[in-house]
Amino acid sequence: MPKKILVVEDNELNLKLFCDLLRAHGYEAEPVRDGREAMATAREFVPDLIVMDIQMPHISGLELIELLKADEALKAIPIMAVTAYAAKGDEERIRDAGAEGYVSKPISVIRFVEAVAALLAAAEHREGDGAAEEAQVHHPGDVAENGGARHSGAGRNPDDTGGEEGEKEDPGRSPDNAGT
Repeated sequence: MPKKILVVEDNELNLKLFCDLLRAHGYEAEPVRDGREAMATAREFVPDLIVMDIQMPHISGLELIELLKADEALKAIPIMAVTAYAAKGDEERIRDAGAEGYVSKPISVIRFVEAVAALLAAAEHREGDGAAEEAQVHHPGDVAENGGARHSGAGRNPDDTGGEEGEKEDPGRSPDNAGT
């Protein structure tokens, strides 16, 4: 039986990318476009992992992570945060909220899938022997895949972490390095 992954992401392109990647690697992916539906969907779907966008309208990913970790039925589900904002202290805030993993946009397809596998393996390990270790997953400035072509972060403004519609874009940034 394939592992079940809930993907909470308001950006339609990112949601499709994440779900397609997960399905291509044998996972069952359940998309959630509105963070306000995440708790109910998590209870229904009972995922093995939650991929959580941090910057969403209505309710932030940080708030959702805290709500999920405070819920007795859902708190054991590992969460991998995905964010276009990678300022100093962001990873710490995300981990403090309860996320076990963290990746920055633009994502590397390979590292995204590796991070998912690592978090699922760590969760199985914890279930198997009760160990309380975390999968340390963080890949800022990863290689982005966009339409099948790879683009390294070379030449990118180090303060620009790619991202979603509505985010401030660096005027010197090439469209090739746009976040996915």
